[in-house]
Amino acid sequence: MSFESNDVKLKFNENASQYDSQRKKLIPCFDDFYSIATSIAETTTNNPSILDIGAGTGLLSSFILDKFPKANVTLIDISEKMLDVAKARFKDNPNVRFIIDDYTNCKFDIKYDVVISSLSIHHLSGDEKKQLYHNIYSSLNKNGVFINADQVLGESPFIESLYKRDWRYKVENSGLSREEILSAYERAKLDKMSTLADQINWLQDSGFLDVDCVYKYFNFVVLFGRK
Repeated sequence: MSFESNDVKLKFNENASQYDSQRKKLIPCFDDFYSIATSIAETTTNNPSILDIGAGTGLLSSFILDKFPKANVTLIDISEKMLDVAKARFKDNPNVRFIIDDYTNCKFDIKYDVVISSLSIHHLSGDEKKQLYHNIYSSLNKNGVFINADQVLGESPFIESLYKRDWRYKVENSGLSREEILSAYERAKLDKMSTLADQINWLQDSGFLDVDCVYKYFNFVVLFGRK
């Protein structure tokens, strides 16, 4: 595990118990962000095999399971405390399994119909993102889909400053405590965001078809690709 990965693990372990309760206040577009990611998770089977990369507390997986209640879902995350919350969330579902690991180093031994991720991949460097997209492509069944609900870097310094200014204004007026806001700002220092254009190119270079940004709200995006 790299120094940076360990830092991400520690920060999210610290925030695991409050993570879900803060989501709507830290993601101004929360409802669209998650509902659109869920709506484009299409598959021809009623019990798809789904992989959630950087799953955290399992928030996105919970929406996916509402859509596909018979799905077999694997959640992988580096933070054991975040997965503890997910385990409690899915304690009555025997079709959900958990892997505590750094997903950049993990080779998946089965094929999936859908791979999802939310607010995790932006912690990786550009080279790590590119390699991960190749790994995800290899782990999908034919016609399988990848959905990444995440944050991107502005295409220019001016646009990036616009994104940050808007987010900070909304977070400062969200009702979160000062301590919660400062904690969010500290976690944001771990971000290694890449531009939307770069990530679309990397997905296409990995072999994905029909690559698109199906939703965008400032720097919050939902990306789609199909094998």
